[in-house]
Amino acid sequence: MKRRKLIIHLKKYGCILLREGKRHSVYYNPKSNKTSTVPRHRELQDDLAIKICKDLGIKPLEEKR
Repeated sequence: MKRRKLIIHLKKYGCILLREGKRHSVYYNPKSNKTSTVPRHRELQDDLAIKICKDLGIKPLEEKR
């Protein structure tokens, strides 16, 4: 899955960029008061994207094939 697509999904559910690290971006969900890191790779594994959504307490992104 493309990182850009995941970021759009996170923002759609109200998550905001908390801070930038060296190799990761940290996103925060104010509704659930949870954070998760998103690595700065162009491609992310689908399992990792599902875990990030679960960590933030939002609906996982469904990949349309």
